[in-house]
Order: sequence, then C-alpha cells, then structure tokens
Amino acid sequence: MVTELELRREIAAGEDPDRPIRRMLRRARAFIERHPRLRFAYRFAVAVFGSLVIVAGLVLMPLPGPGTLVFFLGFAILGTEFAWAKRIAVWVKRIIDRVLAWWRERRAARSAGRPAEG
Repeated sequence: MVTELELRREIAAGEDPDRPIRRMLRRARAFIERHPRLRFAYRFAVAVFGSLVIVAGLVLMPLPGPGTLVFFLGFAILGTEFAWAKRIAVWVKRIIDRVLAWWRERRAARSAGRPAEG
C-alpha cells in the first residue's frame, strides 16, 4: 500500500516543470496564446467539455459509482482555463482535506477507545 507521504512525493515529481510532457504542453499553450481565434476556440472547447463532465457527474451522483469525483473533475477541467472554476476547485479541495483530517482523527479516537470530539 502506498503511504500518503510517498503519494505526495510522486505528485510533486509529476509537477516538475522540466518534465518533457510539461515542456511540450507549454509550447502548445504558447502557440495557442499567439493566435486569438485559436485561443477562443480552445477556451470554448474546454468550457463545453468541462460543462459536459460536470453534467455527467450530476447525473451519476444518485447512481452507485464515482459521480462526485466526475463532478469535481469537470471543475478541474474548467479550472485550467477559467479562474472562477479554479477558485471553486481549490475551495472544495480545502473542505475535503478538512473533512478527511476530521474523519481520520475521529477514527483514531474511536480505535483508541476515546470518545470522538466534534
């Protein structure tokens, strides 16, 4: 099983700006930024695709499966182009981190035989 520390190290290594895929994406992004019509088309495509993923997540929420994950994936897609979506995604991630910390604390307290606080 992968520990949380190992997972965080792997994520940090994947976010290294000198990785070949990141360099290629930066060049592609610079090309798009130099062409206004292409930039508009790209932003429009991201908006449509991200919105479709959000709608799919909403449809999947009452069904068994990863509806919530798909919903937030849609916001992450939109967050690549739109600041408002990135702010929402960061805000939700902070809330999820707090809830997970609370949940781990509660589980640890229960397994130790102490009454859970909160």
